[in-house]
Amino acid sequence: MSLAWKKTAVAVLAAGLLAGSLAACSSERDTGSGGGATDGASGSTEDTTVGIAMPTKSLERWNRDGAHLEELLKDAGYETSLQYADNKVDQQITQIENMINQGADILVIASIDGTALAPTLQQAADQGIKVIAYDRLINDTPNVDYYATFDNYGVGKMQGEFIVDALKLDTGAGPFNLEPFAGSPDDNNAKFFFAGAWDVLKPYVDKGQLVVPSGKAPASDDDWASIGVQGWSSDTAQSEMENRLNSFYSGGTKVNVVLSPNDSLALGIAQALEGAGYAPGPDYPVLTGQDADKANVLNMIAGKQSMSVWKDTRALGDQVAKMVDQIVKGETVEVNDEKTYDNGEKVVPTYLLPPQVITPDNVQVLVDSGFYTAADLGL
Repeated sequence: MSLAWKKTAVAVLAAGLLAGSLAACSSERDTGSGGGATDGASGSTEDTTVGIAMPTKSLERWNRDGAHLEELLKDAGYETSLQYADNKVDQQITQIENMINQGADILVIASIDGTALAPTLQQAADQGIKVIAYDRLINDTPNVDYYATFDNYGVGKMQGEFIVDALKLDTGAGPFNLEPFAGSPDDNNAKFFFAGAWDVLKPYVDKGQLVVPSGKAPASDDDWASIGVQGWSSDTAQSEMENRLNSFYSGGTKVNVVLSPNDSLALGIAQALEGAGYAPGPDYPVLTGQDADKANVLNMIAGKQSMSVWKDTRALGDQVAKMVDQIVKGETVEVNDEKTYDNGEKVVPTYLLPPQVITPDNVQVLVDSGFYTAADLGL
């Protein structure tokens, strides 16, 4: 994280705390859908513990997310407990239960399986602990108070639109061979990513401009999990792409475009393409991604990936830290979407942040923002 970004974010958060923490102790607590303070929060940072549950350290983005949010909250005076669950649902449940038992006042949870936490969050609710779902919606429970994420449907739409533009599909070009992938079936975000992309691409599939030789073209958005890659595994994506190439691309048939919903899958797909003899150049397939992970940005620069949708997770951490602060001070928690994210029990008040397309032509944006240094990317 750049020093300038850190100083700005911490200054804003700390200034708000200084101005409002004392008043918050005696303020009325808003109980409407847009705000409210947890019964367990004290009204002051030094007496408030925030439990942060992240899914895994195996993906670069979650390391960044956890470290940035913890740093912001600690610098603002909060006690924190940051845990990573190694993509194991039972381990994450145990970690959250430990946070509850150890006196956490607020929980920030990036869930592994958004349907598995209802009993644990009932324990939190029984102790008056507020819960913020971080980037992944928690489903099938009324005990999630807020959700902060990026416009996940918009992420997929950006990927689909990039493919349309790259192949000039809107001019009638084609046919092109497409292989679509979707994210982990237990991740609620994955369905939004796929829906955003497929709503753009399926009309071209229906018209024959995009052809799916493997037959793995979902009939509708609702069938996305049929091509989902469990755990967002790079290895699984590589194996699946190798199988498709070996089974359906013999005799000189080439894949022209691969819809990958994130960078982890794109890494595996790029490995499979390389193993099958595809080399960077004008005939290399269009390959999408998401997260602007360092390895993928380097792949873009090397011509092995076409784009990634960047979600500046520092901004997400800043927003969640702000929401924590608003809960503690008894203020109305800022949200900008109270219609979209129905978790099966309630529509969860949500704050959406905008994503951005990164291509080899604009990777300098990542350096200028401080997300990477020029040396990180060999620039």
